[in-house]
Amino acid sequence: MQLHRWLVVGIASLVGSAALAQPFPSKPVTMIVPWPAGGSTDQVMRALAQATEKYLGQPISVENKAGAGGTLGATALVNAKPDGYTVTQLPITIFRMPHTTKVGFDPLSDFTYIIGVSGYTFGVVVRADSPWKTWQELIDYAKANPGKLSYGTPGANTSLHVTMEEIGYRYGIKWTHVPFRGNADNMQALLGGHVDISADATGWGPNVDAGKFRLLATWGPQRTKRWPTVPTLKELGYDIVSTSPYGIGGPKGMDPQVVKVLHDAFKKGMEDPIHMQAMEKYDQDLLYMSGDDYAKFARQAFEEEKAVAARLATTQAPAPAK
Repeated sequence: MQLHRWLVVGIASLVGSAALAQPFPSKPVTMIVPWPAGGSTDQVMRALAQATEKYLGQPISVENKAGAGGTLGATALVNAKPDGYTVTQLPITIFRMPHTTKVGFDPLSDFTYIIGVSGYTFGVVVRADSPWKTWQELIDYAKANPGKLSYGTPGANTSLHVTMEEIGYRYGIKWTHVPFRGNADNMQALLGGHVDISADATGWGPNVDAGKFRLLATWGPQRTKRWPTVPTLKELGYDIVSTSPYGIGGPKGMDPQVVKVLHDAFKKGMEDPIHMQAMEKYDQDLLYMSGDDYAKFARQAFEEEKAVAARLATTQAPAPAK
């Protein structure tokens, strides 16, 4: 009996060691998408998952956790095992929300940053029958008529809202923010004349192409492929680039080798035609960052969002125009 017991213990130990020694990944990976199913981000992330699993060698299951400004994926990582089988999209709001409300995570210590993926094409549109033909005409009118212009965004504390307020702060403009529940409501408000301006991602694209909206400026580092005649804020002399970069992260304490496997698979998935076609559909570009670069970006973004949040919270009137 004693010999039998030792044999059982020995076999169990060997089986346990073999299980621990299994190369990663040995089972499906769950990727949390912290936005509603069917939305533009969800569709792009599902395309990334589909493309990446070809190179990872295991399925990637997408789990939607919508709400709380896109931070529920980050919250889920706090209690997840750091084994590489749970990852999430990390939107820019994870660096902003800790400065505006109570959250259950610290973006500087609770995550492993795996890879930076992409960002969004943002822009400002007005109705085609509006009197403003250019961005500068709009700005000149806004400066001469403080408080008279209203602008819509897909929600308070989104990158669209924060950037428009930052423009107002930096350049001496006072305008009125009107938050909506999403892009669809924002577009309808502009079409109906309920707001003067709309700041949003490329949900305005069909109306621009149909001649109903006029696209005055985009906010990326370079002009878009789809609207190459429309200038960026940066080339117009406004030192602002806003693309709301996002990437993939996991829980803190992940094995560096597991991180490398995930990084390399997602890097190939990013460049795969499946993902690139989804990106093109929503006018997005690759914004690749390695894990180390993404972690550096996280620290910088956290400090920048802290400064912006402090200004927006304490400034009742715009700063003097530069």
